[in-house]
Amino acid sequence: MDPCATAGRAGTGRALTMHRRSFLAGGVAGSSLGVLAARATPRSGTSPAGWPTFTADEVAGLQPLAQFQAKGGLWSVYERRDGQVGTLWFVSPDRRMLGLPRRLEACGAGDTTFYAGLDFETVALSGPDLLADHLLVHGDDPDPEAVRLIAPPVASRPVAADQGPRLLWTFFLGTRQGSDTMPVTPAGSTRNWHVDQAVPGLTNNAPMVARRLEGLLGGWMPALVKVLPIDAHRFWEVMLFADVRMGGPPVTPTFQRVCLVENGVVTRTRFFGSYPVFGPPDDPIAGHPAASVFYAALLAFVLSWQADLAGGTDCTLPDQSWSDMARHAFARELMTRPGGVYPRYGAVDRDYAGSEYDGFQDTFTSSLLANLEWGRFGQAHDVLAGFLSDFVLDNGLVRMRGTEIGQTGLGLSLIARYGLLTGDMQTLRRFRVRIAAMAGMLTTLHDRSLALPGRDPGYGLLSGWSESDSCLFADPSVWWKPYFGNSALAARGLADLGALWPRIDSSGAATGAAWVSRSAVLVRQLDTTLRRSVRYDLDPPYVPILPGRSETFRESLTRRTPSEQQWAHRVYAELLQAGVLAPDLENLVIDAMRGHGATSVGVVANIGPPDAQSRDLLGFISYGYARALLRQDRIPEYLLFLYAHRHHLHTPGSWTAAEVAGLKGDLPLFCMPAQLTIPILLRWMLVCEDETEEMLHLGRALPRDWVMSPAGVSIVGAATRWGPVDFALRTDPVGQAMRADILLPPNARCLVRLVLRHDKALGVRGLDVVGAVATPVVAAPGGTRDGSVIMLRGDSGNSGRIQVSARLYRL
Repeated sequence: MDPCATAGRAGTGRALTMHRRSFLAGGVAGSSLGVLAARATPRSGTSPAGWPTFTADEVAGLQPLAQFQAKGGLWSVYERRDGQVGTLWFVSPDRRMLGLPRRLEACGAGDTTFYAGLDFETVALSGPDLLADHLLVHGDDPDPEAVRLIAPPVASRPVAADQGPRLLWTFFLGTRQGSDTMPVTPAGSTRNWHVDQAVPGLTNNAPMVARRLEGLLGGWMPALVKVLPIDAHRFWEVMLFADVRMGGPPVTPTFQRVCLVENGVVTRTRFFGSYPVFGPPDDPIAGHPAASVFYAALLAFVLSWQADLAGGTDCTLPDQSWSDMARHAFARELMTRPGGVYPRYGAVDRDYAGSEYDGFQDTFTSSLLANLEWGRFGQAHDVLAGFLSDFVLDNGLVRMRGTEIGQTGLGLSLIARYGLLTGDMQTLRRFRVRIAAMAGMLTTLHDRSLALPGRDPGYGLLSGWSESDSCLFADPSVWWKPYFGNSALAARGLADLGALWPRIDSSGAATGAAWVSRSAVLVRQLDTTLRRSVRYDLDPPYVPILPGRSETFRESLTRRTPSEQQWAHRVYAELLQAGVLAPDLENLVIDAMRGHGATSVGVVANIGPPDAQSRDLLGFISYGYARALLRQDRIPEYLLFLYAHRHHLHTPGSWTAAEVAGLKGDLPLFCMPAQLTIPILLRWMLVCEDETEEMLHLGRALPRDWVMSPAGVSIVGAATRWGPVDFALRTDPVGQAMRADILLPPNARCLVRLVLRHDKALGVRGLDVVGAVATPVVAAPGGTRDGSVIMLRGDSGNSGRIQVSARLYRL
């Protein structure tokens, strides 16, 4: 049996994880994990047997809702209201209790003054990213609330004329078992059920719908809660979820609950199924579902999603909404993939849920990366095997309209990372012919470039399509060019795959070595050509996306239709993600992007011709830019990217991610790769491997507020090439001491770079490293612009436990 085929579903290494949890429970993370257990919030691997028992006092004051027979006995459901939020409680037959809280966010724009007081046209047409400059003017971590309020929320001001025939939806319901999804409108209707059947006239009450709040049940589960305020004392609440028990045809059955809450008391509740009641209202043939039916289905929903998201990496943060957001992203992926496996770029709309998008390489690479980073090896296996089986041809091309050169290189790199993290060479051997063909396609393109005259701008660089949309045009050859991102990711993929290839193919040592050598040649040529292409006559210096061009991308897009620089954002993101540029060049690219119109609120912009009415953010592939910010320790910019992506590329509360989003509150298109960006960024800010050295970075981009929070930060089972790593950090309540607990894999041979991003007004007076397993290599308290850096080296043969204590003082 393939060792990874069931790994994620069964919970890879659960025995090891439980051991690791016991280690952290004795350290800084113990209290935060304990608080979570006391809250009875659903976590990965939770089952009724794992829920805490309750006493009669604990249900006193809770409102009883229903009882039903399920799972071996009589279950009870209670609810506690706290204003517009509250918690649902399930009580099992053996007196165990699970609480499902709601976290709500406002969806409307309100009366806030946006764009830092600038007029929108100035923001849109500016080369420099004025909003990023404003949010980073003090040189330290951006304020997340200021980032949120810099522009209207996503989908807060949809313009009907811009929608065309599209249904106006902001969320969708679905299950892992199903093969389709069900959209939900802002007011709360689905395709099959209309919320006006519960609240007449609600859909047309635009002010009420605009003032709504939204959130997810249990913090992350794909059950939507909408609160629609009537006045200061009354509101409607709509709760919707998909029935996980239904199989068969590609239909997504749903349940809805609508409550009227007046002065904190529920005065009316109605339950609905997938379709309207059949028959006259006074004598229906098929009536509304009973409360017991609704809650029995909801329990099945909860248990199913807990099982689907069990296993892998777990983290605890001072603001738990971030880890909930990551968990919800993986739930979304299972909803969009029929059967949880088959790839879909989007959901609901033909764009992007049509079959012509299924082979899109970005869906594959973003999913494989995110699932590997979070230790979801079973899902990673299925994604990898499915893509190589269904969408890669024997000649290495992709069964889609246009093979993307950069994403092919990234795919090879991630295939190698899959092998390193899982050890599953069996699967890679099964597909070695197609994997080798993918690499062979890149080497063929490289050979062609080496046959060019040395004076040719594209000499030694890979020409080809960067963006698959090139093939939608009458003449795709316009975009058959030596984009810098093509060569950067090709070099990364050939190097990573070449190093692993002898383990995949027993006779492949020479082939692997040749790929590694070719990668080095590519990197040298990329460095040479890129340096001589920089326009130092502009301020800041401008880095083009391909050699031999003096026009900036804005100039090209204005003067030429079609323009060969149409997808400059992709080239920049892929160039930076590869991690093959020298630091000075990488910083030059970042500065050029931010100074010449390639970022928006600190996120890669969706680049188009300058337009006074738009300055869009790019939700997917843009994480390559963030990776470079992290690599260069540009941490405030990294955090701005993280905050802006959350608040301006996701709908508030319900967290539907946008492929591209404007800054006017318009309704964007959903795409799955954008949804997986937040999990990727969270993992990197906590635990991140160095691409060029045997070094592990811990806490590299944690916000100072998180670091100084007594609640602490922890991550358990972070998958690295040395094995799973645990890391926990906590500051005492008065901010006088910090403690980091680290658990490395036994015999890990790597440097550990621990970053303590404490308050800038503090310094480190003393440092203690406990355990014979490590010795301080470099201790530089206060020695960097962004916190104290502590370098540790684990000895071979040790248990891997390291404890670092730092005493803080005010400067």
